[in-house]
Amino acid sequence: LPLPQIEVFKQGFNQKIREGQKKLHQMWLDWSRNSSKESGDEISGEPEEMESLALLMACSITQQLQVTCCKIVSAIQGLPSNLQGKVKQSLNTIEELHAAFSAANSFQDLSSSVLIQRKLAVIQEYMEELLDYLKNNIPLSWLVGPFSPRVEEV
Repeated sequence: LPLPQIEVFKQGFNQKIREGQKKLHQMWLDWSRNSSKESGDEISGEPEEMESLALLMACSITQQLQVTCCKIVSAIQGLPSNLQGKVKQSLNTIEELHAAFSAANSFQDLSSSVLIQRKLAVIQEYMEELLDYLKNNIPLSWLVGPFSPRVEEV
């Protein structure tokens, strides 16, 4: 990935996180607004429904992160092993989070949300470390393509 593409990828990754946060925030606002109304024609969102929607969204977001991280793992072959290890660790963590959100019927089924936030923060830290490394050490093959011997015609 050339330098401009790295920046685009980083912005896209951060944008996905922000979009997920905005969706969750909007769902919370909708639920709060609906639950505060005691009368009217509007259907009020039951806490169980909102909780189920939030878990479904978290499952979807972690699935998207999983797919993206798999692509990153395959693209960074040849980089220092410590960076490859961190990205693979991130993928394992994302897989764990996805499995937890998929199996959960309620927030009570999840381990502490603080643990989840910590795990997400570590994933983001590792991805930023990878992108910082790539800014300063772009693999030559990413710039000019793989080298192969030239076949001369006789």
